Amino acid sequence: MMKVKFSGGKKVDAIFKGFTFKTDQPCESGGEGSAPDPFSMFLASLATCSGFFVKNFCDQRGIDAHEIELFLNTDSNDELGKITAFHLEIKVPAEFPAKYEKALVQTAKLCKVKKHLDPEMTFNCFVTRKGS
Repeated sequence: MMKVKFSGGKKVDAIFKGFTFKTDQPCESGGEGSAPDPFSMFLASLATCSGFFVKNFCDQRGIDAHEIELFLNTDSNDELGKITAFHLEIKVPAEFPAKYEKALVQTAKLCKVKKHLDPEMTFNCFVTRKGS
């Protein structure tokens, strides 16, 4: 079970599985900006979850993942007040085996956080190469 506590000001902490996830609102929203806001935590969970699957894919094939970077961008609809699309770029070094690019994209999409998004939500995932 997750427990939520209020830590003063706009700070809200979640205690779950022995970890404390601290959040705060940005200064312009009345917080102190001392921790990520909850929505930033959500976005980070999506990106890091995909990153875990990418790292695991590489580890299983003996590929050094140290130079791989993931970038998450979003499209938003201001009228709806929500994100309409996620774009996950997996930037690999030039020496990354081309034969694994499609499999790497499919692996990143196995992320449990991504699986909990609305199925109508656009989730683009693609590989680019460093230096190109």
